[in-house]
Amino acid sequence: MRTIKIFDTTLRDGEQSAGVNLNFSEKLEIARQLERLNVDIIEAGFPAASKGDFASVQKIAQTIKNCSVTGLARAVISDIDAAWGALKDGAEPRIHTFLATSPIHRQYKLKKTKEEVVETAVETVKYAASKFPIVQWSAEDASRTELPFLAEIIEKVIQAGARIINIPDTVGYTTPQEYGEIFQYLINHVPSINKVSLSAHCHDDLGMAIANSLSAIENGATQIEGTINGIGERAGNAALEELAVALYIRNDHYQASTRLNLQEISRTSSLISKLTGMVVPANKAIVGRNAFAHESGIHQDGVLKEKTTYEIISPDLVGFQSNSMVLGKHSGRHAFKNRLMELGLEVSDEEANRLFTVFKDLADRKKEMTDDDLAAIVLEEKLSKEQRFFDLIGIQIQYGTNSVPTATVTLSGSNNEVIQEAGTGAGSIEALYNTLEKCLNGTANLLDYRIQSVGAGRDALAQVYVKLNYGGMETSGRGLAQDVLEASSKAYLNAVNRVIYMKEKVQTAVEAK
Repeated sequence: MRTIKIFDTTLRDGEQSAGVNLNFSEKLEIARQLERLNVDIIEAGFPAASKGDFASVQKIAQTIKNCSVTGLARAVISDIDAAWGALKDGAEPRIHTFLATSPIHRQYKLKKTKEEVVETAVETVKYAASKFPIVQWSAEDASRTELPFLAEIIEKVIQAGARIINIPDTVGYTTPQEYGEIFQYLINHVPSINKVSLSAHCHDDLGMAIANSLSAIENGATQIEGTINGIGERAGNAALEELAVALYIRNDHYQASTRLNLQEISRTSSLISKLTGMVVPANKAIVGRNAFAHESGIHQDGVLKEKTTYEIISPDLVGFQSNSMVLGKHSGRHAFKNRLMELGLEVSDEEANRLFTVFKDLADRKKEMTDDDLAAIVLEEKLSKEQRFFDLIGIQIQYGTNSVPTATVTLSGSNNEVIQEAGTGAGSIEALYNTLEKCLNGTANLLDYRIQSVGAGRDALAQVYVKLNYGGMETSGRGLAQDVLEASSKAYLNAVNRVIYMKEKVQTAVEAK
């Protein structure tokens, strides 16, 4: 079983993501978490880029003791000096220097011949090796470099003092088979290759960063570079959490592992997402919100009977507390009843069947049913059974910029009588709530009103939360509907119904005594 070293470049390549700008304290916080994750190498930044980058790399190198801290440097003497100044106090200082090797880079960016590129690489690696105990050299755009030239320059930088050779797929161009063949070619054509470690650095422009990284491992790489959550330039880098878990789950195939503390993955991902402002997609492997979520009734039934039917990764392996049964229109009775039990909502089989019908009706209009939704459904069912509530039959609102907003409300009362009132207000909600108050046996003072959408798009459902003082009791209510005014009505009545229900419960308890 080989151990693959993890070279984390979240603080360098990751910070190059468009729109990301981490400050000093944020970088240090991420570095500490990467240390807890137990990565082998932290690329803390580009010391020569700015005074701020130099200071943060220096502080991280001085603070982190259980990981090797490195910094990036171009094939320029002043860059190497800046890197040494920032990293010399680290527990295991190393430098990562690079030079482009592909024809397109040589011609258009460097404007150098092959011989000039080799001369620059050798000179700067020798200089770096005179300062740093560990020198990593990268052939930028290696995957588009002529293989004979790539082998030639790698042999010469090894002789100059490089101890790690990185073969980047800088623009995410290559395929897994092609990438693996590059490593095999170098192993067979670089005489001193056994003196160094081979590293892979893959970008995700064609969505193959992880596949290419795994191919590199199969073909001799002993170090993988990447970022947490796969952030980075353009489409990002190989997502290290995906790579580590893939090696863990399929160690039968890859015969390789990492030193990462997998249970810190969730916490690390969350921290980096928060500090960078880059939201993790819900369907992102390993750390996405849906990675351990099941909505299909067939899947839910299978997982409830035996988790491995549809889960190849245990949630707690990567730091999540449990999987998630997402209740929606595809869910079955088994998952629905199981979730009610987990929430401590006791219902009979007959009630559960009625509730499931209500649930499916609402789920057809709502992407995901939350625990609050289930609790509201159960409470409404119990209240309906006791006939101690006001129920909304219909509302009609008239509104115009040059007219007085008017509301007409029709309710059914506690004795099934139909109540209908009309009222006005300064706005639609005020007109609606003034009219609802007319329908009630008491005064209701609105203390708070909040509204938010469920999901996105024009068809998103509206969730309204209200706080009322009704009948001398402070209460809250919640309403959900595709129309804001209907949701507002339901929230108002839900709050009133809770007071009626609680007063009835208290009265029953007093009479029982």
